[in-house]
Amino acid sequence: MIEVELKYRLDEPESLLASLIARGAQPGAPTVERDLYFNHPARDFRQTDEALRLRWDGSQATLTYKGQLLDRVSKSREELELDLSPETGLETARRILGLLGFVESGDVEKQRTKFPMLDRGLPVLVTIDEVTGLGLFVELEASAERDSYEAARDRLLELAGELGLTQGERRSYLQLLVEQGAV
Repeated sequence: MIEVELKYRLDEPESLLASLIARGAQPGAPTVERDLYFNHPARDFRQTDEALRLRWDGSQATLTYKGQLLDRVSKSREELELDLSPETGLETARRILGLLGFVESGDVEKQRTKFPMLDRGLPVLVTIDEVTGLGLFVELEASAERDSYEAARDRLLELAGELGLTQGERRSYLQLLVEQGAV
């Protein structure tokens, strides 16, 4: 499955919130997510544009692999996720990755509020992230098969325009933090 994603810096969250609610999106409860990234022992994920991440949101742990970006417009890429045991999964996965030679490469913490919605028949997840050390961002996300991801991407681009989002950002939160010298 392809994760079709667009990310934007967010200066005026009130305007966006009003637009989302007018479109029928209902905010979920804010959660704090901690993402721990790993680098491959034989290839540099920063060079190959891949990512391997362990995420903890306070109740659930997830291991995620993100493949290379598919285009120069969005953050669309193959994404594979594996839910881990809430009790022991995070630390067990962290230990396994370390034993296999993966190296921890960065830590990102954010407060995230999710706004699931349906936009012209396309299930869209809008998230507002307050990233420690970076500020506010909004992500628009949908899932698609590889042969149809461009249509979903184009719909998300239209939605971004309708929501007044203009400050596109293709770099990951980790990359932005590294560039600031925070990681």
